[in-house]
Amino acid sequence: MSWLIITEKDNTARRIASILFKDVKTLKKGRISYYHSPSKDAYVVGLKGHIVELDFPKEFNNWAKTPLEKLLDVELVKKVKERGITSVLKSLAKDAEKVTVATDYDREGELIGVEALEIVKSVNPKVKIDRVRYSAVTEQEIKAAFSKPTKVDFNLANAALARQKIDLIWGATLTRLVSVHSGRMGREFLSVGRVQTPTLRLIVDRETEIQKFKPEKYYEIFADFEGFTAKHPKRYSSRDEAEKVFSRIGEVAEVIAFSRKEVAEAKPVPFNTTEFLREASRFMSPHRAMAVAETLYMNGYISYPRTDNTVYPKSLNLIGITKALASQFPREAEIVLSQDRISPSRGRRETKDHPPIYPTGVATREELSKDEWKIYELVVRHFLATLAPKALWDVRKAELESNGVKFVANGRTLLDPGWRAIYVYSRAEETEIPILKKGELLRIVKKRLEEKETKPPARYSPASLIKMMEKLNLGTKSTRHEIIQKLMSRKYIHGNPFRPSETAFSVINVLKEGAETITLPDMTAKLEEEMDMIAEGKKDEKEVVQESKDMLRQILTTIDYKKLGRDLREGIRKDKIVGKCPECGGELLVRKSRAGKRFVGCSNYPDCTFTLPLPQNGSLYITAKECKEHGIREIKIRTKKGYWNLGCPYCNYLNWKKESG
Repeated sequence: MSWLIITEKDNTARRIASILFKDVKTLKKGRISYYHSPSKDAYVVGLKGHIVELDFPKEFNNWAKTPLEKLLDVELVKKVKERGITSVLKSLAKDAEKVTVATDYDREGELIGVEALEIVKSVNPKVKIDRVRYSAVTEQEIKAAFSKPTKVDFNLANAALARQKIDLIWGATLTRLVSVHSGRMGREFLSVGRVQTPTLRLIVDRETEIQKFKPEKYYEIFADFEGFTAKHPKRYSSRDEAEKVFSRIGEVAEVIAFSRKEVAEAKPVPFNTTEFLREASRFMSPHRAMAVAETLYMNGYISYPRTDNTVYPKSLNLIGITKALASQFPREAEIVLSQDRISPSRGRRETKDHPPIYPTGVATREELSKDEWKIYELVVRHFLATLAPKALWDVRKAELESNGVKFVANGRTLLDPGWRAIYVYSRAEETEIPILKKGELLRIVKKRLEEKETKPPARYSPASLIKMMEKLNLGTKSTRHEIIQKLMSRKYIHGNPFRPSETAFSVINVLKEGAETITLPDMTAKLEEEMDMIAEGKKDEKEVVQESKDMLRQILTTIDYKKLGRDLREGIRKDKIVGKCPECGGELLVRKSRAGKRFVGCSNYPDCTFTLPLPQNGSLYITAKECKEHGIREIKIRTKKGYWNLGCPYCNYLNWKKESG
């Protein structure tokens, strides 16, 4: 009788097998690799995440003919996604005496393990089962985990199952709702989701604020002295009022107060998933950053990257890790180790499942890809920064007065960079002010009255959007980056910071009018809380799923389907308008030929045959910026390598004609 170990992915299986056993042999069944220790009669199999998936029965596949309400009543079915892995599991499970689930320890990982167990039990119902939990794929962690196995947490798995069912039902129902009524089906369907739609509303509402924003003028007064600038503390909406104050300023100012003190600047707190993704978005999309982090985790370089924890456990050997990193980061490690006592920073959130993200192995730049090194170096530098001394600043403040007009000047100079010498991603802004004495008279070199304008709120960047999603409890640490990626892949948003498409405006505005609950974070946050209760064993999975169905059924009864379809089609049409036709004045639209080739064509075809070519690869985005010469909106193309600006398609075409002769 053998021992079967189930991991979440193949490379984790390979690594765990090499840690636990000295005589590992790689076996293959078809295209599936698995690992065998003859001495221990043990087999290690890596899954591909979920090897089964929930879906609607086949008879519900016709979007146009299936009434939406029926999707709420049907029993979902399980379908095998990975037949090869399922076959290997069944063949090994028949003779297994014990099965150990070694998938990632979180809700999703627990469900993935339970799905595999169901397959195992279908051929060996009496097999013994245990569970191991670890936060890093290192020799020490894996051996410790296997020395203290525990039980499978079915409540945790049920919480993930509830999310899976609710997201499928809501996503399918709402996606069919907007796709069918807008006429956008097939590959270009319009997706709507329980978390996706409230997130999209954040971006659309912010863009609406920006579009409606009317700048207001205001006035600020400055005085330049030798070596520094001071500012009048009040700003004025009236120029006349500002000029009255400005006219009173004399040729000198008296120092009425001066203070100087040393201020310690707190170091960063340990990385949880949200803060990691925010910082990683300096280099790449959150979706890409998480994929890279998972690869580093599975190869033993960093700890599990899905965590809410911001407090290092006492068991973590911080000094040992720092000494190991000294081979690749000698200067940074020395800053940490030169302290008499290492005191790590602490965040507000402490959990017991996984520690904050930290480096678990030493890597060289040559061992990793370019993106892997960027993420690995970020994690290493952030970890060392949390152990380093605080940064020390010389902070100075001066208050001055000229003929009753007050000025304030603030300055700060870095005395000891501390953690800032390690965490090079955070710039230290310094402002010089000389040492002044109370009662000292200073000559005003120049006085300035500056007219300025208020600015609209900033668009969401990947970092600020993830932070807002966390604040509103939209999605989880494991799914927020995936939601953003989905919005981009469906062409709802583009650019960095994010801008919504006309279709996004249309979808959100239509749903706000007819079914606003779908677009608000409240309902999603409530369901998240209930899924937490399932994980804690306080609520039943079926009960929570049924409540969500009832909520959705109520929403569907409030929608005006005719108006919804009309408004959606108008929004989609606007998204295709590039500008006015230079030959007949009609609308230039992005169109497709019968062969599926995209181009810019006139709405008055066949009477007008004016066309412009377009690139055939990549996602196309029509920007708000217009060509000054032709009045045609500029176009951006998004490929796997990023965005490139096509500009005005007419200018582009004329340049191509000129260059090609």
